[in-house]
Amino acid sequence: MELIQHNPQLASYLVADEVVDHGHPAVRDLAARLKSKASDAYSYAQAAFTYVRDQIPHSSDSGDPRVTWRASDVLAWRTGICCAKAHALAALLRAEGIPTAFCYQRLTENGAGPALHGLIALRLPGADAWARQDPRGNVPPGVDAQFSLDEERLAWPVRAEFSEVDYPVLFDEPHPAVVAALKAAPDRRSLWPIYPTEL
Repeated sequence: MELIQHNPQLASYLVADEVVDHGHPAVRDLAARLKSKASDAYSYAQAAFTYVRDQIPHSSDSGDPRVTWRASDVLAWRTGICCAKAHALAALLRAEGIPTAFCYQRLTENGAGPALHGLIALRLPGADAWARQDPRGNVPPGVDAQFSLDEERLAWPVRAEFSEVDYPVLFDEPHPAVVAALKAAPDRRSLWPIYPTEL
């Protein structure tokens, strides 16, 4: 699949905003800790990915009812759904000057219960292409998302027979429908009825 950069200005994929608040101390402190152990941009990006994937449980897996949407809150509260975890990873990457985009899949439970699944794509210094990464977390058993710049190692490949979709657009901001739903939901149970099912 050919990825499509929504905004032609690469600098727009480094911006901090209300959601991707990479100037916040919680983001800056963690970024500094991860960077202190990294030898280059690749190893930093891999460390940030691994941290968000493994150290911040997906709230559906852990049963946490809280809904997070701001990157700093995801890191501080250590919980979030896939899109919220993507916001946190984007903030960590952008904090260290790595352009990061938001991208989405439409996934289902074997054809039922469609929902948007949030990912990121990054572009390391000197790279001429974007690489999608999925920090959702490797639960349930059998899910094996890995940091990879060559061959995609996402949590789930889309299945056309279930009307699942890989959206090729790389957004410089989280999709507003996703953010609106996360902001509006007082808890995770309230989130799913208002959560977007497609772009």
